[in-house]
Amino acid sequence: MLAVIRTALDTALARRLIAEGLGTMALLAIVVGSGIMAERLAGGNTAIALMGNTLATGAGLVVLVTIFGPVSGAHFNPAVTLVAALRQDLPRSTACAYVAIQIAGAILGVWLAHAMFAEPLLQVSGKLRDGPGQALSEFTATFGLVAAIIGTMRVRPQAVPSIVGLYITAAYWFTASTSFANPAVTLARSLSDSFAGIAPASVPIFLVAQLAGAAAASCVFQWLLNDSASS
Repeated sequence: MLAVIRTALDTALARRLIAEGLGTMALLAIVVGSGIMAERLAGGNTAIALMGNTLATGAGLVVLVTIFGPVSGAHFNPAVTLVAALRQDLPRSTACAYVAIQIAGAILGVWLAHAMFAEPLLQVSGKLRDGPGQALSEFTATFGLVAAIIGTMRVRPQAVPSIVGLYITAAYWFTASTSFANPAVTLARSLSDSFAGIAPASVPIFLVAQLAGAAAASCVFQWLLNDSASS
């Protein structure tokens, strides 16, 4: 009996991990692939290229969260997984497995995008994204993303896919960093010398700001949405 239960649990976890890996891979293929396409078609107009990149990413997120949400929660993001672990919605061991598969999936997604556009698979970005404004942007973007997820899950869980897609679409434009808001995305995009890339030297400050923003949002909204606090 115990063996049957253990097998069932292992199978359920495997499905969740595969969903996280596939979803994160698809997300990076969308982000990087649409960036390459947008840059090629925009004729040097950065605003048009960013608009194309934005619309594809926002729309893709709605689809991916809708598809994979019922299986794994559709985190696709170590910052979101961190918050789930902090809120005790996810065991720590599962959270660690989520983060590992998210990073692996993100890298595979970048390589998939490169292959589709006949680009060299192995690249390193040369696009520096430095300065306090960039760090503040990533803190703000990640804080807002986590706030949107927690708040929507509280009042209208079925709206999470559209809210996440809409928020990221907006954050692409109101943050100086174009809203990475995701450590796995940040790491993987350092491996693409394309429109969506980020130089490896710029990655550490992005990661620190993202994790800080996620933790801050978790704390603030734990208090803000606590019924006992309001009473």
